[in-house]
Amino acid sequence: MTKAMTRLGSGLWLGGSIAAAIGAMSGPAQAAQPTPWAMWLQEPASPIMERINAFNTGIVIAMVLIVLLVLALLIYVMVRFNAKNNPTASRTSHHTMIEVVWTVAPILILIGIAVPSFSLLFAQQDPGRIVKDYDPAKVLTVKATGIQWYWNYEYPDNDGVAFDSTMLSDDQITDPATQPRLLAVDNDMVVPVGTVVRMQVIGQDVIHSFALPAFGIKIDAIPGRLNETWFLAEREGVYYGQCSELCGINHAFMPIAIRVVKPEQFQAWITAAKTDLPGAYKALDESIKADAAKVAAAGSNVEVATR
Repeated sequence: MTKAMTRLGSGLWLGGSIAAAIGAMSGPAQAAQPTPWAMWLQEPASPIMERINAFNTGIVIAMVLIVLLVLALLIYVMVRFNAKNNPTASRTSHHTMIEVVWTVAPILILIGIAVPSFSLLFAQQDPGRIVKDYDPAKVLTVKATGIQWYWNYEYPDNDGVAFDSTMLSDDQITDPATQPRLLAVDNDMVVPVGTVVRMQVIGQDVIHSFALPAFGIKIDAIPGRLNETWFLAEREGVYYGQCSELCGINHAFMPIAIRVVKPEQFQAWITAAKTDLPGAYKALDESIKADAAKVAAAGSNVEVATR
């Protein structure tokens, strides 16, 4: 019985892995994007977003506890000090200890919020605070320029490779499974997994905002001012964001798509992109599909061996 259950569990796991791999063969995995009726933050895909998520969870828990405490105190007061239980009203004018408590308690709560908050703010400016074995020499720099109503990406460390990224219209979408409506673009921004990426953001015409929830980044793109942030993608796939500053009539049609790939795939892509951008994307897609096919084949072999 135990062996049968173990085989069943292994089969389900392998089946799911193979199905995921086969699904990925049609295109890059959709790692993070908005979902209908989502009630929480997107799944973290960077160290900063993991800390933002933990901080948010801690704040929500503290809020719930405070609300429950205040509710309990209100109920106690209503029951303990109503007219029936206290026919003679108290004439107490003040209570020193209570006043000290309700003054000191909020101060301690604010300090408890401020300490992790400032730690998070400093980490958003300095990757060395949370990235293990951080090496500034290995940082990849990407410059994003917001333009009504698309993004231009430039790789200054790689011979200035640059290209525009524009949202695909409905008639340009060929595979809805890998090209989500209002989020898919013609040219994804490509970065290697596990590498610190320095984002330099600026606007060309009006104020835009470069925001990608899964990475925990949101920074304004202001004309004449070069803002900077960073992220480190921990998993491969395609991550979506949007311009988050009202920038004109087509503001809602200015998505951000970042494709995270293996370091060797990125190196091959950036080398090819210097002379042939469409060919570089085609070769990258083929490489991703080949990797997915290998995973599917390996999963099939393992499943056969366990029977």
